[in-house]
Amino acid sequence: MPYELTANAAHNHPNRLPNARLLAIPVRAPHRSDDPTTDPSPRDRSADPPHGEHGGHGGHGGHGAHADLRNQSERRVPDQTTDAWAQLNHLLCGTLTGMDLDAVRTFVTAADAGRFQDAAADLSVTPQAVSKRIAALERRLGVRLFTRTARGAKLTVDGQAFLPHARDLLRAEERAVGSVRPGRRALRVDVIGRRLAPATLLRDFRLACPGTELDVVTLFDADAAVDAVRTGTIDASFRAVPMPGRQLPDDIRASRVFDEPLQLLTGPDHALAAAHTVSPAELVGQRIWMPGLVPGTEWAAYYDALAAAFAVTIEVTGPDFGTEPLLDTLAGSRTLATFVGERTHLVWPADHGLRRIAVREPTPVYPHSLVWHRDNRHPALAALRDHLAPGASPGTGPAGRSSARGVHPGVETWVPAWA
Repeated sequence: MPYELTANAAHNHPNRLPNARLLAIPVRAPHRSDDPTTDPSPRDRSADPPHGEHGGHGGHGGHGAHADLRNQSERRVPDQTTDAWAQLNHLLCGTLTGMDLDAVRTFVTAADAGRFQDAAADLSVTPQAVSKRIAALERRLGVRLFTRTARGAKLTVDGQAFLPHARDLLRAEERAVGSVRPGRRALRVDVIGRRLAPATLLRDFRLACPGTELDVVTLFDADAAVDAVRTGTIDASFRAVPMPGRQLPDDIRASRVFDEPLQLLTGPDHALAAAHTVSPAELVGQRIWMPGLVPGTEWAAYYDALAAAFAVTIEVTGPDFGTEPLLDTLAGSRTLATFVGERTHLVWPADHGLRRIAVREPTPVYPHSLVWHRDNRHPALAALRDHLAPGASPGTGPAGRSSARGVHPGVETWVPAWA
């Protein structure tokens, strides 16, 4: 029975009610072979896949999202309990649906003041308005809340019973409004994967602005991220955009904020393992293995453009079991290598002896852009944009000198023309 990998991106936005977005990917039983790109023989491993990016390269997305492994189990409630909750829910819905919170607020104010006239002064309305609101609330509840006396208004037994719940309703209203008030809720940002450069950029921002609340999520690809930004599910995303042949919607803004140099990752016995740097020309004929590339995603489009520009062959064959199995395979291979981002966080056993080799002349860089909605007024979003702005540049074209963050000045770089 397969597990599911889920990335939940539902969240409150100041302007829109979000929808939960779940990504489900079936996980197959792992396999082992000397050449993992072809052999289907079984292998015993932990039932849990690696907790991290499920990419063939550990660099820019792989499957595009850091996913949590969760056993989905159904919780059953005894029938009697279910019936009791159903009856309570029916009672509450029948009583509270359509309740006028202004009338509830007027009731609480009158109860505290002891006179309708004083309540009217506190609320800046007329005494007649207070009487009408109280009368409407009594009709809605089907009980009398006050008894009028010569000295003012006295709560009935039903009024005394309703008062603490009325206060709870007003406190709930205050919390609900405060949760979406600009600056009161956390800024929700998609970082593609928690091991990747965007997550590091966001951690740097948090250190620079320690009072900023952040809610970090991971989505599958640029299409999912842009859709989430448009619907208000998230505030911003780090993505390589626009995709080739596509334009961003008119209400979406994007700014290139970080050019991440690529590195070649090899095992200790690979032919290039002793090199300090390699050029794209030296990679012609090498086996670059990236089983996590998913057609139609922005990271697949990036590596397709890279392969075409430098006549590099990138293999996507074989199952993708995630980062750790990929590192295990590279450690024992004389022929396989992969690409990773310079800021990708990878950890492997000391005896793996893996090598991270810089790529130069030119340096391919992965263009991370910050994507947001033009109408989003969250103050933390403005702060994030300001934090990322110094040194950011739209680049100099498919090849040239880049002054964007992440690349040393004067280094010759390459990015796809569509970026």
